[in-house]
Amino acid sequence: SGTAEAATFVAEADRYNIDWRLVAAISGVESTFGRHIPEGSYNGWGWGIPTGASSGIAFSSWENGIHTVSQGLAENYFGRGARTLDDVGRIYAASPAWAWKVRFFIEKITDFSVTDPEAIPLSL
Repeated sequence: SGTAEAATFVAEADRYNIDWRLVAAISGVESTFGRHIPEGSYNGWGWGIPTGASSGIAFSSWENGIHTVSQGLAENYFGRGARTLDDVGRIYAASPAWAWKVRFFIEKITDFSVTDPEAIPLSL
């Protein structure tokens, strides 16, 4: 993941009116931010993988995965009445600790501070 994916997280969150940290935080819980995924799947979210299965949906790119998961959360979770992260967790994952873990990563993303602003490419 790089700056292109960072921009995609924000753009898709804006498009679907969800928290820009949510999809990234879910990947932290589900795959250690994409480090532990079925090979070549670009699926860092456990998306479309039934409980107990080792693989499921494969995406064509990280951007495609971010788009699909953002849209899916907006339409199939929040769009069907989920109002809180706990509501989402009850549908998304078998573990009752899922929402707590996602919240942990949301807070870590929030607390992140840039140590070298020169290292961040800006396009104006």
